[in-house]
Amino acid sequence: MEVLALVQTELLLFAAVFFAIGLADELAIDIAYLWCRLTGRARTQRVPEEALAKNMLRGMAAVFIPAWREDAVIGSTLVHALAAWPQEDLRIYVGCYRNDAETIASVVAAARGDDRVRLVVVGEDGPTCKAHCLNRLHEALAQDEARSGTKAHMVVLHDAEDMVDPAALPILDHAIWNADFVQLPVMALPPSDSRWIASHYSDEFAEAHAKHMVVRDALGCAIPGAGVGCAIGRQMLAKLAAEAGGQPFAQGALTEDYELGIRVNAAGGSSRFLRLRTDDGRLIATRAYFPDRLVTAVRQKTRWTHGIALQGWDRLGWEGNALQRWMTFRDRRGPLVALLLFIGYALLVSGTVSAFASRAGLVQPVDLSPALEGLLMLTFAGLVWRTGLRAVFTAREYGFAEGLRAIPRVVVSNVISIMSGRRALAGYIRTLRGAPVVWDKTEHRAHPARIFAEEKSA
Repeated sequence: MEVLALVQTELLLFAAVFFAIGLADELAIDIAYLWCRLTGRARTQRVPEEALAKNMLRGMAAVFIPAWREDAVIGSTLVHALAAWPQEDLRIYVGCYRNDAETIASVVAAARGDDRVRLVVVGEDGPTCKAHCLNRLHEALAQDEARSGTKAHMVVLHDAEDMVDPAALPILDHAIWNADFVQLPVMALPPSDSRWIASHYSDEFAEAHAKHMVVRDALGCAIPGAGVGCAIGRQMLAKLAAEAGGQPFAQGALTEDYELGIRVNAAGGSSRFLRLRTDDGRLIATRAYFPDRLVTAVRQKTRWTHGIALQGWDRLGWEGNALQRWMTFRDRRGPLVALLLFIGYALLVSGTVSAFASRAGLVQPVDLSPALEGLLMLTFAGLVWRTGLRAVFTAREYGFAEGLRAIPRVVVSNVISIMSGRRALAGYIRTLRGAPVVWDKTEHRAHPARIFAEEKSA
């Protein structure tokens, strides 16, 4: 028990120091966000939805949707997108695999002869990787442009489970003329039957896309792509393709969408993160359901951590000015955060055991130094501040009740981060030994557009 107490004290000092560093990092973001609010840079502007819905596009807009075994949701995505975006200059390219007849059939049925939908069959058995499917869609777009003599002026990325916003396309169409890459917010819808696993995404995206991304945009840093609700200028995409042998999407990456935004910035392009609302207060964002089971949530976040934190270090290095490197560090701190969280929860358990042992007279109580006690008080205050702030951002988008639930959901988020951090490190080691990069996609069963339609009809 005395050895345990000694180890516990040393780990407590280690964790407290690094938690304090993390607190300083988050406090810097909070101060920058407060500055953005005071100067008006973080003000969410209102736009008239009726005027946007009637706007014609300034050129052809191509939407890329890669799909592998998405027959349960791709039909709803297409039906909703075609109805929400009636513009004639829209072209939706859906990439399917030759050994996925169910998804192909769902795309054909949902298109209903609408010539704005272009089914592209990948000439290999799936799954390969998401970037490979996207590159095949880029090839199909280039072929269509050569045949028709009309070039698209932007490419919009979406996933097969997305519910697009009616105002999103005209906003991207307008913004892409003044930027090379534009990202809209992502809104993770909380399913009523998964208030803990799936809804923790709501908390994370509500804060990240209302504060962190706003700060990055205000500081002029690279805007990482979320893979959905983002648009890249056609000329910039062609430039990236020319630099990569005709393949603009990084096939060796697990998070090619994240890398896309970073590569645009490295190529000298301009990026924007746009946070807007309609007159009735609706956030203009891409809405989707996220994994509602622990195993699928861990698998998805493993891919994010592996691709951004570990692969990104190898593939992208540390480029840019001091502000950009700061944001790069924040993007890649996932494995370190997972380690610190694990130590923190282990100390919580061991501290409880030590307290009981001390009360029972088995060991002498350990006296902490004043410096360590001060660090612990500081980090506890930081925990209260960070948890409360997350609850505020969640409540603003999802209501007061969800804001209250966001407080205990921090534990769920931390546990998933610990599990995914360990799996990401193990997966990264396997790739170093030659394991291939495979599309470790998330299965989707429900679509928000379908649920909303059922509720409306009821």
